Amino acid sequence: MLKGIWHRLTIGARVMLIDGDKVLLIRHTYVPGWQFPGGGVDPGEAIESAARREILEETGHRITGPMELFGIYHNTGTVTDRDHVVFYVARQFEVAFEFKPNREIAEAAWFERSALPEKVTPATSQRIDEYFDKAERRDIWGY
Repeated sequence: MLKGIWHRLTIGARVMLIDGDKVLLIRHTYVPGWQFPGGGVDPGEAIESAARREILEETGHRITGPMELFGIYHNTGTVTDRDHVVFYVARQFEVAFEFKPNREIAEAAWFERSALPEKVTPATSQRIDEYFDKAERRDIWGY
């Protein structure tokens, strides 16, 4: 019976908010490293809606314009080999409320892309390189 759980496809959505040469990153309370905001797509929820919801919940920023679908990646850093991340880029947003640390998110902060924090996750650094520097895109999300 448990075997069926491991065979289901899971989808997450992450977003790189960009302001000039700055990107917004978060640091969770339960996993190491700075990364893009995002999370799982709930049953019955569209992927883009999940991305917008997660950004608002995790950072206090509301996306006000279109999001660019940048890529879909196989996430090999989880307990299953069937997890995928849909990655968006957004440049239009507003601050809906001031972020305050909580049980899930310890910090949310803007960083110059050329001065990322020391403990940025590999996937985050790779997506920044792919977007800004036109580095070769990988199929793997990468942790």
